[in-house]
Amino acid sequence: MDSINIADLKDELDTLIDRLEAGEAVQITRNGQPFARVTPEALPLPRRKPIDVGALEALAKRLPFQEQGAGDFVRMMRDGDRY
Repeated sequence: MDSINIADLKDELDTLIDRLEAGEAVQITRNGQPFARVTPEALPLPRRKPIDVGALEALAKRLPFQEQGAGDFVRMMRDGDRY
């Protein structure tokens, strides 16, 4: 994180904004002592694609049916790896 003196802040505001847009945090100092930190706002998460329900149903139909219940299957795996 880079720092900028408060006396120079007014003259370099455009540069500060450019650095914030690039994702950089900047520390502001007064008399050589840090007193503030400016960080960029968190960027929004990218939008997710909608779920293709038809493709999901087609995949589920291709999977083999499991006769054993999930609880029994997990218990079998847990007991088999215990010792």
